[in-house]
Amino acid sequence: MDGGGEEGNQQPQLVLAHKLFLLSQPDVDDLAKVGLRDDVLAAVKSDDMAALYESLAADGVLEMDAALLAEMRGRIEEETKKLDEKITDAEENLGESEVREAHLAKSLYFIRVGEKEKALEQLKVTEGKTVAVGQKMDLVFYTLQIGLFHMDFDLISKSVDKAKILFEEGGDWERKNRLKVYEGLYCMATRNFKKATSLFLDSVSTFTTYELFPYDTFIFYTVLTSVITLDRVSLKQKVVDAPEILAVISKVPHLSEFLNSLYNCQYKSFFVAFSGLTEQIKLDRYLQPHFRYFMREVRTVVYSQFLESYKSVTMEAMAASFGVTVDFIDQELSRFIAAGKLHCKIDKVAGVLETNRPDARNAFYQSTIKQGDFLLNRIQKLSRVIDL
Repeated sequence: MDGGGEEGNQQPQLVLAHKLFLLSQPDVDDLAKVGLRDDVLAAVKSDDMAALYESLAADGVLEMDAALLAEMRGRIEEETKKLDEKITDAEENLGESEVREAHLAKSLYFIRVGEKEKALEQLKVTEGKTVAVGQKMDLVFYTLQIGLFHMDFDLISKSVDKAKILFEEGGDWERKNRLKVYEGLYCMATRNFKKATSLFLDSVSTFTTYELFPYDTFIFYTVLTSVITLDRVSLKQKVVDAPEILAVISKVPHLSEFLNSLYNCQYKSFFVAFSGLTEQIKLDRYLQPHFRYFMREVRTVVYSQFLESYKSVTMEAMAASFGVTVDFIDQELSRFIAAGKLHCKIDKVAGVLETNRPDARNAFYQSTIKQGDFLLNRIQKLSRVIDL
């Protein structure tokens, strides 16, 4: 298992995790699943992933072959014995760095065969033998990859916090930049799109985390999260005109049309591109749990942008701009207005939409009052503490 990853060299277990995810999706057709099953079995066999094989067989994803399982277990036992002998030899006859290397080799072996708990335990032991901050950071990256394979968000969150503490002791920029992508991916996978956007945009020109995904996938994530979190000016400056994004955006089908037609208010083209992207969003293991939320947020952005230009507009004109029916717009907007996502009202009789954007001065007044109340509460709490 490679912690660094050359360009295009995605970490094999994360490739496997994506295939396992596709196997569980009803939208993937049966023929594709036959090929995916073959790929999964080949990956499990080549790395002796006995524990994973057993659980996949129990879930009916793969067929159980007791002889194969026994073979894999036998090889793991044999290899673990050899690794333990190397550790003993290093401890008795060699120096500290060789001892660390021997422990690291055992950690990486457990990661490769998919023994999560043993790998985490062994990484802790290795950390105890590690002095250099950079090498400690590499151990955190291995842990993060285990967390991403299992979608163990608690492990990922703790590891990100640990890495940040390590950086306070000193750490190089290359590893700091890599951590931003890991944290951004964690934020995106846990629906913190705003923070994910900020971390992804910081990493656009310094991206080296090919072990997680290729650069065009990274740009796909960056554009999607930016569209629902950035205002129009920031979107233009940081995404639409960013040279690094421009260089690869056309490699992802529909992505360029999605971004540019939104920014240029070409709503018909936007909806065509958006529907082209939905399949890709739905079949992404990090985005799929947030599919409905994301679809809703994107539509809120688009409808708000359209209505921004009008005090009132006919439903017919809006439907024509989006290339949909009046009924569709009526149903869509009713839902968004009821949820408080759009500031407008529908005059059903006249077939007109009237915008009622909140007044900025009024909003400022409300927020000042809220902050004043908050401050008074804090002072009261403080005075109670002082009286005690």
